[in-house]
Amino acid sequence: MSDFLLEILVQELPYKFIPSAQEQLRMAYKRLFDEYGIEYKKLDVQATPRRLAVMVFDLTDKQKDIIKEVRGPILNIAIDNNNEYTQAALGFAKKNGVDENSLYQKDNYIWAKIEVKGKSTKDVLKENTEDIVFNLQGPHFMRWGNHEQKFSRPIENVVALYNDEVLPLKILDKTSTNTTIGHRFSLNKNIKISNARSYAEELKNANVIVNVEERKDLIVRSASQCADKIGAFIDFKNLNDLLEEVTYITEYPVPVLCEFDKKYLEIPDIVTTTVMSKHQRYFPLWQEDGKLSNHFITMANFVGSDEESMNNIKAGNQRVVSARLEDGIFFYKEDTKTTLESKVENLKGMTFQKGLGTLFDKTHRIIVLSKNICEQLKIKNEDVLRAAMLCKADLSTQLVFEFTELQGFIGENYALKSGEKENIALAVKEHYFPLSAYSKTPTGIEGQVISIADKVDTICALFISTQGKMKKKRPTGSNDPLGARRAAIGILRIIINNNLKLNLKTLIDNSLEILSKEFSISLEAETKQDVYDFILNRLMVMYEKEFSQNIIKASFTGNPLENLTDFPIKAKLLKRESQKETFRKLAESANRVLRITKDKIAQKVDSSLFVLDEEKALYSAVISQNTDEEDMYSYIKNLEELIVPIDNFFDKVLVMDKDEKIKNNRIALLNLLKEKFLKICDFQYL
Repeated sequence: MSDFLLEILVQELPYKFIPSAQEQLRMAYKRLFDEYGIEYKKLDVQATPRRLAVMVFDLTDKQKDIIKEVRGPILNIAIDNNNEYTQAALGFAKKNGVDENSLYQKDNYIWAKIEVKGKSTKDVLKENTEDIVFNLQGPHFMRWGNHEQKFSRPIENVVALYNDEVLPLKILDKTSTNTTIGHRFSLNKNIKISNARSYAEELKNANVIVNVEERKDLIVRSASQCADKIGAFIDFKNLNDLLEEVTYITEYPVPVLCEFDKKYLEIPDIVTTTVMSKHQRYFPLWQEDGKLSNHFITMANFVGSDEESMNNIKAGNQRVVSARLEDGIFFYKEDTKTTLESKVENLKGMTFQKGLGTLFDKTHRIIVLSKNICEQLKIKNEDVLRAAMLCKADLSTQLVFEFTELQGFIGENYALKSGEKENIALAVKEHYFPLSAYSKTPTGIEGQVISIADKVDTICALFISTQGKMKKKRPTGSNDPLGARRAAIGILRIIINNNLKLNLKTLIDNSLEILSKEFSISLEAETKQDVYDFILNRLMVMYEKEFSQNIIKASFTGNPLENLTDFPIKAKLLKRESQKETFRKLAESANRVLRITKDKIAQKVDSSLFVLDEEKALYSAVISQNTDEEDMYSYIKNLEELIVPIDNFFDKVLVMDKDEKIKNNRIALLNLLKEKFLKICDFQYL
């Protein structure tokens, strides 16, 4: 058993690329070892901003030798009339390095068994490592120097070890060695790596913590200890993104306690914490009473603890944050000289999207759609419409212009300062929710309504502006203009999670009609369906981990957008019932009916045209069913009573009778059944 180490030393990598690179390398080496049948006990990939490291432990040293059957020529070509091997057969034996006497016949062909010697693991690694490195994918890859291959950053050094020996390989112009470089500020610069098992510890001696989780734990532990000294704490639960980023931009994180003038605490906490965490990568501190402290912690990527250096780091960061907060307090005071409502007019000068007017126009459309939603939900709309009118006003403020992450949050604050009701102010903030695919949705009905209206308008505006030849500008796997995919998931989650009885199809139709009239755009017939399909595809993505594709597609009867709250209920029921024998028989019966009635126009059943007892019995059973049954489980149980009459019908009745009237009447009976089945699901997927 052997160990393998690969370290690619680079200039500082973009932090968002690093976890992706880790996973890509892990999967690439896993596939490599699986393909070659090389066994191992552990595959570990670690990273810092300057290095990507692959460590594989307890590798087998070579592939297993295998006996492989190889097919040769067909018998009538391989054997002549004298039952002797022809030149074709002899050539096949020579090509595969076997004696002609070991050839044998099977399935009308000549065959040979050949021994395939397994490659050494060293050779496999040497032949594939460079390709694995340059198959990594990420944003903004470039060519560096005179090299043709693209990579995220220039490669400075390569370490490759097989046990304690250098594994000779070359990546670009860098030949592998057993020497790497420690932390930039470490006294122990050049390090000789002994093997994969000692790698992490040897780097730690050079002030590099290569293990990502260990680095993250150190940040949490050391920063918390630092905060404890002044009786404060860090709210790490709400700082996951910041913690992740700081973990990936440091090799040796050291906490530095800093402070700013208490006068900056006059502005809303969200402004101060946004400046610190989003713009400067600082950890805000909170006092035990829940109030924001005027202290913060920055994690320096630094080695050494001499007082002068630490004071310089502290002073520099305090100077930067003070300048940013000074801007914040100035903009806040300027913005709050007037009411939030007075800022709505300023939206007339702010473009929403080319060809689709201003944010003032969008606000008007949100108001109209919000009114439509209120009518559907049968709720009072005064507060909803007031909040809809104010929802985009903060986009015209100086503070949001400078700190875009504050949209909505500042709107809520300015609304309250302007004397608006709390539920209206909350809706101004929450109409942007969810901020990500899985973050929280609006809590109040006002925010829920406006959020749906805003997101539907955004999606419809995107699709109507990208009709015809412009379709290529619509969302794809790597391109999401206007955040349309996130908006679609937001709409679905708000409706389903809050059990809103809303016809989303009708709302989409209204939105497209408003946009087409307002901007004199000719609405193409297929655009509506494109929007439906786009949102339904997001619905499938939302539930793909919970339900199989067949269950999801089976649940899509009619247009699910007309009542989305039914979908998860139906899908859960189908998932459970599809495991039962009785339901499987019902599905078989339903599919027999669906196959015959496909593309057949429904007609009225004439009971006087029934000839056989089996068709009379089926008709009687069908019309006796409770078609108004709202409980889907009870409805299914009622339909399961039709299994026997359906089987009897198909056993005894010829649907395609020579008499046209009888034939059409039997098809009409089956169409009646079809309507009942489709109320449950589309059985063709089950």
